[in-house]
Amino acid sequence: MTERADVVVVGMGPGGEELANTLARAGLDVIGVESTLLGGECPYWACVPTKMMVRAADALGEARRVPQLAGSATVSPDWAPVAKRIRADATDDWNDKVAVDRFEGNGGRFIRGRATLTGTSSVAVGDHELVASRALVIATGSRPQIPPVDGLSDVPYWTNRNAVETTSVPASLTVMGGGAVGVEFAQVFARFGSAVTVVEAADRLLPLEEPESAELVARVFRSEDIDVMTGSSVGSVRHSDDGFSVKVNGAGGQRTLRSDRLLVATGRRADLAALGVEAAGLDPSSRFIAVDTHLRAGEGLWAIGDVTGKGAFTHVAIYQARIAAADILGRPHVGADYRALPRVTFTDPEVGAVGLTEAQAREVGLSVRTSVVDLPEVARGWIHGVGNDGFLKLVADASGGVLVGATSAGPSGGEVLGALAVAVHAAVPVSTMGEMIYAYPTFHRGIDDALRRLERNVTKP
Repeated sequence: MTERADVVVVGMGPGGEELANTLARAGLDVIGVESTLLGGECPYWACVPTKMMVRAADALGEARRVPQLAGSATVSPDWAPVAKRIRADATDDWNDKVAVDRFEGNGGRFIRGRATLTGTSSVAVGDHELVASRALVIATGSRPQIPPVDGLSDVPYWTNRNAVETTSVPASLTVMGGGAVGVEFAQVFARFGSAVTVVEAADRLLPLEEPESAELVARVFRSEDIDVMTGSSVGSVRHSDDGFSVKVNGAGGQRTLRSDRLLVATGRRADLAALGVEAAGLDPSSRFIAVDTHLRAGEGLWAIGDVTGKGAFTHVAIYQARIAAADILGRPHVGADYRALPRVTFTDPEVGAVGLTEAQAREVGLSVRTSVVDLPEVARGWIHGVGNDGFLKLVADASGGVLVGATSAGPSGGEVLGALAVAVHAAVPVSTMGEMIYAYPTFHRGIDDALRRLERNVTKP
């Protein structure tokens, strides 16, 4: 059975859904294809439910600080209401039905199934052949990347989906991977009672962020009895009725970790081979689909979201969707610009970052000037007291007089990041930022402190 449409969107995660609805509202005939739930990873297994988990864990963490501020208190963690809320608000199929109804209400057509490309403008979904006359859009997201560790493929390890769907907290948990996903889950489960160990192959946690961020999170983790093993690789994994046995090779030799559960959080990758991209003239062995600033991957072919390799973030997918939609509709638009890509690790303290790290800025040959202000030195940080761990770091291009990167770590670190993201994106002169009025006493006033320290720092070669 052949069906024709103006546009076929393969993958209806956040980006695909945004693009498909925009084009359908504009009057185009759009067919959306999704193999799981409409909305993709974010509302059901990632952004939304994990932040529910983080919120609950943060409430516990803050309550446990009360004795240090005002007497004594006992806080007993209870996972049951958290799991119930996640199932009710994030993973319920009702949300999928609402999303489908909304898309079809905008004039779109929805097919549930797994698509395989059969050409530059066509896909096969079961016994359906879908042909796009105007645009074929690939928005199939990514899946967990599972490393080739001896025995790992034979054991019932967790991915992020299993960790979100669990209805009980394991007594012990080993986390493979110290990136954003790994450290967020590590702290959540530790605060709910798990004995947690994080194993990271790089020499620090959050290896894509500033070293100061890694040091901060590691210090907080140690204070919460979370065991951190950096510079360590997993050699083999075994499973029995007694749980998992994980052999780890590190600087101090080999160590065997035993835990009830094993969470693999070692990154994500696009599965282009399963999509059959060679039918569209693309390389199925590539890590991602190369696109231009308009998100074009070829004649009549666009790609958005994780598959483009520009960042596995919902906000990137939606940002790209809006650009691709404008391009398909022939509307004026500005091409994609990732200089001010924001990212937040939702630990406590939160680690927000935008643009280049200091190391990245030096690698591209900029004349770098930096400043760091510890949050307890900021008025609001001092007032906040216990739980005020954090810092603000600015990375400036001294010759251009603008910020090219920044990190905001601490309570509300991701919210404070907003002002810094605007500065990097719009290339606001550092001198102009220094002339602004910063409300007192707020966490974001620390930006003013960091700017004044930046003025005093000598430009480094």
